[in-house]
Amino acid sequence: MSTGVGSWAVRLWRRTSLMQRLAFIALVPTMLTALLLVIMLTRHQLMSLRSMAQSTADAIATQAASISTDPIRNMQRRDLNRIAESIAALPHVAHVQIRAADGEILADTIGASKAKPKDVLTVVHDVRDADQPELPALGSVLIDVSMSEAIAAQRASLRNALIALALSLFIAGVVGWQAARFISAPLRRLAGAVQQLGRGDRKVEVEVTDQTEIGDLQRGFNSAAAALYDVQRGMEQEIEHATVELARKNAALEAASVAKARFLAAASHDLRQPLYALTLFSSSLAVDERDPIRLDRIAHIQECVEALDHLFSELLDLSRLETGAMQIDIREFPLDHVFEEVSRNFRMIAEQHGLRLVMRATHLWVRSDRTMLARILNNLVSNALRYTQQGGVLVVARHRADGTLRVDVWDTGSGIEPEHQARVFDEFYRVESNGHGEHDTGPRRGLGLGLATVQRLAELLDTRVQLKSVPGRGSVFSFHLPEVPPQHTSHVATDEAALDVTGMRVLVIDDEPAILSGIRYLLRSWGCEVVTAEDRVQALEAAGTWATPPDIVISDLRLRDNESGLDVLAALDEHYGSERREPFPRLLITGETRSDRLREIMAAKIPVLYKPVSPEQLREAMVAVWTSSRTLA
Repeated sequence: MSTGVGSWAVRLWRRTSLMQRLAFIALVPTMLTALLLVIMLTRHQLMSLRSMAQSTADAIATQAASISTDPIRNMQRRDLNRIAESIAALPHVAHVQIRAADGEILADTIGASKAKPKDVLTVVHDVRDADQPELPALGSVLIDVSMSEAIAAQRASLRNALIALALSLFIAGVVGWQAARFISAPLRRLAGAVQQLGRGDRKVEVEVTDQTEIGDLQRGFNSAAAALYDVQRGMEQEIEHATVELARKNAALEAASVAKARFLAAASHDLRQPLYALTLFSSSLAVDERDPIRLDRIAHIQECVEALDHLFSELLDLSRLETGAMQIDIREFPLDHVFEEVSRNFRMIAEQHGLRLVMRATHLWVRSDRTMLARILNNLVSNALRYTQQGGVLVVARHRADGTLRVDVWDTGSGIEPEHQARVFDEFYRVESNGHGEHDTGPRRGLGLGLATVQRLAELLDTRVQLKSVPGRGSVFSFHLPEVPPQHTSHVATDEAALDVTGMRVLVIDDEPAILSGIRYLLRSWGCEVVTAEDRVQALEAAGTWATPPDIVISDLRLRDNESGLDVLAALDEHYGSERREPFPRLLITGETRSDRLREIMAAKIPVLYKPVSPEQLREAMVAVWTSSRTLA
């Protein structure tokens, strides 16, 4: 209890101002002194009044006993009554009673003074024979003396004392308050100056009011404020210089970012153009070739082209993620289809290194972007196989109670040290082999962008890839996907016969002669009838080659003289508009990554492939576009 009261008093004291504290300190001694004086004087007066009343009552009782001796001895009741009445007539006497030795009441008279029982002082005095005091008492006299007037006088005195106390306290309070204001005024001015200094005012100074300790404090504050002002000015100048330098570096950084974006934009088109042509020519070399030595050389060329394509894909895909060029296509699909695709891509690579690749079959469906999800799993599985020497890789999906599923990619590789785990998702960061024999020394050695791309793709899908790894035992990469109920779909198997494009009439539009030459050779090796064009004029001229529209038109997006492949396709639509209502099948192939150009393609709803395109991708896309147009027709 005392602790609570103490804490309450401390909180109350902390809430008061300095002036209130000084006034309180000045008032408390005065109040205590006056209160103590009132109590002492009142008590002394009460004791004096009681002493006087007691003396008066004793004197009356003595006198009454003296004059009642003979009447009591002679039992003269009439005389005793006269004595009692005469004594009762005295001031302050409320009651007189004369008794015999045996207690018999001989006289009993009520006095003129009225008093409450609690305000009566009772005195009893024995009646003795003055000549023979050793004999027993003849009787007794009882006198009740009223204290009402004394008490009234006491109360009046107390009231006057309280009035004097209140007046003295008021005067002391006024004097103490004024004194507190006078004493605390310099400190309050100093506190105001400190607040101004805290708000950052330029120049703050207080007046030195006296030569006491407060004056020393004021002078010390002025000195400190002046020094702080000088420091503030110096810091402002430094901040100004740092701001200018930061702005310069920020401008340089923005310029570097713009230069990077321009470089990547150029790389996405200009650098992929010859790579695309190289892909077409390397694929065409193997057609009708029977010499084992040449076939081996061609295989090496294709392997190098694929490695170059892989490096460009890592770099430019990250660029597309940074610029927002990748568009999300959220759909519901069975996760097992993506697992099967990843298994086809890497099962042979795993077998070549003596590893096992296990894609645990699942009946779960997800809602996500299938292409991005496949890219995430492809990168994770590729990375796992590269750093696994013995054992293998396991990909599994597990249902979770919160309506999502977790996809885990386990490996039994060398693992990742704790100091590297926080940085493996950074751009261009690679964990060195350290003699563990990872499969990363071949032509498809990465740039350290695979996991960075994985994390960016995961963020687009509103998830995040988590890593757990034990050095020497392996790693597991995990991420979550929203689960949806399974749906009934018809699965159409794609075999080699379904990809037959023999006899298909194809119009190819591209401004690079090397690409036109390579794709013409490749398509003709597939049995297609091919016509090429480099711009709109040549495309309209080539349209007259056939009496009916071609089976498919393949066009680059960006042509010479800033001409767009979309404009050429629109011109061909206008050219064939009188002959058919349904648009002819079309396919765009581009190395463009700019988001505005990609939005144009999405708005036109035309299938698109990104350079370099492998022959397998090209043939699958041609068949898909041609089949889709026949279904709509």
